[in-house]
Amino acid sequence: MPRPFQGTIELDIRDSTPDWEAFLARKAPEGAPNVLVILYDDTGQAAWSPYGGRIRMPTLERLAENGLTYTQWHTTSVCSPTRSCFLTGRNHHQNGFGTIAESAAGFPGYAGHIPPENATLATVLRDAGWSTFWIGKNHNVPVDAFDVGASRRHWPLGLGYDRFYGFIGGETNQWYPELIEDNHFTEQPYSPDEGYHLSRDLADRAIGFIRDTRQSRPDKPWYLWYCPGANHAPHHAPQEYIDRYRGAFDDGYEAYRAWVLARMTERGILPPDTELTPLNPMREGTFTEADAVRPWDTLTDDEKRLFCRMAEVYAGFSEYTDAQIGRVIDYLEESGQLDNTLVLYCADNGASGEGSPNGSVNENRFFNGFPDDVQANLAMLDRLGSPDTYNHYPTGWAVAFSTPYRMFKRYSQYAGGTCDPLVIHWPRGIRARGELRHQYHHCTDIVPTILECCGVEMPGVVDGVEQAPLAGVSMRYSFDDGDAPTRKETQYYEMLSTRGIWHRGWKAATEHGPLIDQGRFGEDRWQLFHTDVDRAEAHDLAGEHPDKVAELAALWMAEAKKNNVLPLNDLGVVGIHALEYKVAPPADGRYVYYPGTTEIPEASAARTLGVSFKILAEVEFTQDAQGVIVSQGSRFGGYSLFVRDGRLTFVYNFLGIAPEQALSCPAPASGRHVVGVEFRKERMGENNEALGTMTLHVDEQEAASGAFRTQSGHYALAGEGLAVGYDSGDRVSAEYDSRFPFAGGRIVKVIYDIADDGYVDAERKLAAALARD
Repeated sequence: MPRPFQGTIELDIRDSTPDWEAFLARKAPEGAPNVLVILYDDTGQAAWSPYGGRIRMPTLERLAENGLTYTQWHTTSVCSPTRSCFLTGRNHHQNGFGTIAESAAGFPGYAGHIPPENATLATVLRDAGWSTFWIGKNHNVPVDAFDVGASRRHWPLGLGYDRFYGFIGGETNQWYPELIEDNHFTEQPYSPDEGYHLSRDLADRAIGFIRDTRQSRPDKPWYLWYCPGANHAPHHAPQEYIDRYRGAFDDGYEAYRAWVLARMTERGILPPDTELTPLNPMREGTFTEADAVRPWDTLTDDEKRLFCRMAEVYAGFSEYTDAQIGRVIDYLEESGQLDNTLVLYCADNGASGEGSPNGSVNENRFFNGFPDDVQANLAMLDRLGSPDTYNHYPTGWAVAFSTPYRMFKRYSQYAGGTCDPLVIHWPRGIRARGELRHQYHHCTDIVPTILECCGVEMPGVVDGVEQAPLAGVSMRYSFDDGDAPTRKETQYYEMLSTRGIWHRGWKAATEHGPLIDQGRFGEDRWQLFHTDVDRAEAHDLAGEHPDKVAELAALWMAEAKKNNVLPLNDLGVVGIHALEYKVAPPADGRYVYYPGTTEIPEASAARTLGVSFKILAEVEFTQDAQGVIVSQGSRFGGYSLFVRDGRLTFVYNFLGIAPEQALSCPAPASGRHVVGVEFRKERMGENNEALGTMTLHVDEQEAASGAFRTQSGHYALAGEGLAVGYDSGDRVSAEYDSRFPFAGGRIVKVIYDIADDGYVDAERKLAAALARD
């Protein structure tokens, strides 16, 4: 209750006094603002026009011209961890998000479970009288809670949000997203052929949520966390927006760095004497080859053409999403809400280097540790940004869009991974217009800032649990005093074993990249930067100030122990996959699935990655039988067993690399039959792919077989789960249209076996199971 009951209760209601105020929800303070937080993915400062970049962001420019642009605002260097700071105002390891949700490990700082002592901003604001909404990306559901059978305690509605519409996981296909509404899966409202794109859909829903609450509670403020899929891969955008940038990046990423640095210093984003850091600033052996940048003058003309087009697609994706956000801002202005809406428009980490030195037409290669092929990428040049690709630009553009800093996303010790754009707009609460702010801040400072602007104090106890202190400081002091000294004193950084700490204008950083799988952290070389005078972190002063290095290294360790940062993890892709949460397999290695059910997320499904497996389906066939029996993944990595035009076909789409691996035979014409495949893994390839023999079976007969290679990492980073009777999300095979639901027969059940080697043994188990049923 908002407060204790203050009425009177007698024997007779006629002699009693009611007290409705004890039961009604609290009201926000008079004149309290709405709050709109817009959080992009994977965007360095040097990408966007308000900071001097070439990507036109009209909506962001409009807000910056009437608000404040922050030049030293920082994040954690990866999305889930940063977003956890936006959720709670505590450091990412305190939240259990020392890494992305999909790579969670069973340690306090890495389990992906926000503890109850870290109540969310949404919970606090909802209790204080705000409506609370979440639109778009949700990368903070624990991976063990992705599936429908899991508790919804860590889903948005369990974290204090009244409504949610978006997707769960690190990314989604922008043309065929995996959508959640509130607590359940839902289908996209229309197709790409009809104009669908996730950015457009999210803007529609955001406006709808606000309109709904305003028509019934016009005086009630709202808080909306708006998280588009942009600019994370896949870089998908309407062709019109891609073509706006044709030729815009033809000078290449090294020339862009010099060009944009001049623009950033001219605008005052950076001091006039700021220097560029090297293209490849780390010593050999301290970072992985996949994070290297190929010098522009070493590329072929075809490679330059490809890489430029990849940048054009990224730019079109970003501007198109900004245009959709502009529709939300227009609605707020038209409805008279914009002046008293606190708008924060920002990004969650630096530009992404997950496209490798050659770029990618399928980012899923990165998550499977499989190298990209320039020639294969070139073949898709004219289809970049379309549903046919899952593209990502090369590392050179990641460095360029993170100018002038070292490295990019994942490198938390350097500003290239953590120094990001932030514009704040609030006409009723900020007198300044179009000004810069240079105070040093971090994403842990967002929650304290919002609470102070809303006139709400962080409670000491929430839902009966004593709360941990907020980790950050409010930035409101800087709104109307650009010369005010920075009130933040210390901020540690750690991500995938990259380590850094900022303290009173000095920064210490270890020269140790992510995913290098070498350990020996005690041997790391610490670098030292005086960021008050060297914003680019171009000059290492460790040799001149060994005492300062020792002081900051000791301070980092103290912060690490306080915030659950240990143990450090620099394992490669294979090692990280081994640590990831996977549902414990049944004792006999068998999983049973049924039609008419929701898809099963990868972490909770039978694991067919990098192992031998059997998939057996009991199906009642007719001559008209058609459709998918079982599938998992998409055209960018996955498999499907289906019937089409009288043939039973199994397709394994290995990372979208043509041709599709397929086995086919005549489908049974009628009656109940057991059909399926067996994969016998014979060895692992040099790129961690599983190599072996796939055999297609009809009852006890081997109908077809052949050499196959299968993935060992992920079918998808998020979504595209195991589905019986249809293909969820984007289709696996070009042989059919999306979903392709099974009809003209009946799927009884599908059994996966990952325990035994013999197909006959699996069939005997299936026969026994059928007998029990």
